Amino acid sequence: MPTTEEKGRLAAQKPLSQLTFVDMDVIGCPYHAYKRLREEAPVFLDPVGGFYVVTRYDDISRALKDTATFSNDELMPREEYDRPVQYGGLPAVDTMITTDPPKHKFYRAPLNKVFSAKRINGMEAYVQQIIDELIDGFIDDGRVDFVKQYTVPLPMFVIADQLGVPRSDLEKFARWSDAIATQVSGFATEDDKINSAKEMVQMQKYFLKVIEEKTKNPTDDIISDLINVRLEDGKPMRDVDLLSTINLLLAAGNETTTNSMSLAMLTLLEHPEQMQALQNDLSLIEAFTEESLRFNSPVQGLMRRAKHDTEIGGVAIPKNSIINLRFASGNRDESKYTESETFNICRKDDTVHLAFGQGTHFCIGANLARKEIHLTFRTLLTRMRNIRLLGDKDDLVYERNVVLRALKSLNLAFDKA
Repeated sequence: MPTTEEKGRLAAQKPLSQLTFVDMDVIGCPYHAYKRLREEAPVFLDPVGGFYVVTRYDDISRALKDTATFSNDELMPREEYDRPVQYGGLPAVDTMITTDPPKHKFYRAPLNKVFSAKRINGMEAYVQQIIDELIDGFIDDGRVDFVKQYTVPLPMFVIADQLGVPRSDLEKFARWSDAIATQVSGFATEDDKINSAKEMVQMQKYFLKVIEEKTKNPTDDIISDLINVRLEDGKPMRDVDLLSTINLLLAAGNETTTNSMSLAMLTLLEHPEQMQALQNDLSLIEAFTEESLRFNSPVQGLMRRAKHDTEIGGVAIPKNSIINLRFASGNRDESKYTESETFNICRKDDTVHLAFGQGTHFCIGANLARKEIHLTFRTLLTRMRNIRLLGDKDDLVYERNVVLRALKSLNLAFDKA
């Protein structure tokens, strides 16, 4: 039976008229497809997905910085914004990731202070305490499902604390976050969309009560800050604005960091000499973090819409076409990185990776994600030895998602240090 990598290689060898990023064999191992497309068709119309796939670093970077041509507006049909209303909820509204300048600033400005480098650095002891508590919960077992027992709860606890809601509601937050991820996966059926809308209504009801309470009795948290902020027109954020922003923070604060840590651990397991080098010299943690984000990017790519007829890399792109900018492919572009397909925590390339995007929509939570990854691996590699995968690598299952690279589970065994 072919391995996951062999399936990915075979899928990448199909005629271009049959190669698609909604193929689970490609999702399981997309890097062969990326390499072929960079060489043969760097701007490629996916025959099933119907979107243009952009795979070279420079093309991706230019598109990310050109918001006048490649827009975040109207990526989702307007009826999807209104779907929660059918089930007793409020309509969704735009946030900073679904708007372009100058409106983008209207939504992002209130969050800049919340995610500033100074504030995130001040959270180090607090994040370390959560990490220690989670590891204490499984360290004596000698085994762990790293996804379910660690990489899901850590960012979820952090974002719940920052929002000012109880950690005991983790199961609800995880369910709502998963519903959001399914909605943008590229695989959502009509039933999935209905279920996501119903989950969004439950989330709205939950957070409307939180907003009401914090309006009366503000505390030191993001929701209280957002309630009290005044936008450029001098008005407060509406309930629908607050809910959509909370929705964004809940999903982005969970899914991307969860996947970053899971994929970083898997990458170390696949490169034991690099894991040993890291354990021998923990000062390499920050370099390891950046290399793992480059090598196995948690966000494989994000969509943009062409606001007018244009071109990318000499390929004509008609107005209103959807473009899939594949960060994960750009991060392995041979023209930007020496030995681009090699995982090397001592890499000397000075090219900035694309894992957090670039330009106006650069990930606002990048500082927090990096902090969680740094502290996670510094602590794990101090407290654990002989970390190994339980079962076969080809038993690993990835979520059906065109946007995110997400492991469903990662079962590990280890020796307590």
